[in-house]
Amino acid sequence: MKTVFITGANRSIGLETAKQLSEKGLFVYLGSRNLAKGEATVKELTAQGFQNIKAIEIDVTNPESIANAKSIVENEQGKLDILINNAGILGVNPQTAAETSVNDIREVFDTNFFGVINVTQIFLNLLKKSDSPRISNITSGLGSLTLHSDPEWKYYHVKTAAYGPSKSALNAYTITLAYELKEFPFKVNVIDPGYTATDFNDHSGPGSVESAASFIVKHTLTDENGPTGQYFSNDIEDETGISPW
Repeated sequence: MKTVFITGANRSIGLETAKQLSEKGLFVYLGSRNLAKGEATVKELTAQGFQNIKAIEIDVTNPESIANAKSIVENEQGKLDILINNAGILGVNPQTAAETSVNDIREVFDTNFFGVINVTQIFLNLLKKSDSPRISNITSGLGSLTLHSDPEWKYYHVKTAAYGPSKSALNAYTITLAYELKEFPFKVNVIDPGYTATDFNDHSGPGSVESAASFIVKHTLTDENGPTGQYFSNDIEDETGISPW
């Protein structure tokens, strides 16, 4: 049975991703910053018939918390097959480049960028023990510098001084990580689930959590010939789903 750890998985897209992977027969570690909320979520899922899901407390901004989570997985499984770095925050609103404070920007980067690095580096040795390790970093279309420079892009006017740049940085980090791991059976990609109606954006997005999670699962459960170092977006309207950086 393959194992997957999903950060920020006790609600919205992360939760739906956990459900879909459980249905596909994976053992799912549901990462939650609040263990009680995570365990309550797992209890509800179990009552709905989902199996092989366990809540683990993890704060991606706290290396000790991450190390504790990694120890649990290591003691129970000995390895990890898939890491989905899903936890993220939007930050203050509005986010103007001229007025958003450095502290507010730093807070977003601590979770969306440095948090991913924290989790990835601590879990990397467990992933290397897998025959087919996968790392999916959940990004956003707002991280695309190419699209942000195109006045014809439908989200051209959605500019953020913290959130978008944190995802651009995450994209750049993922390219480097994929390159460093290219001699191993790793597949490391960034995946944008698309503009989805969630608590994150006051349910303003047109997409569903089911579609978003399905897109993440599709581009995570790839075979040995799958791509690595790629940027996929559910908002790209062609069959490849590949987004410009």
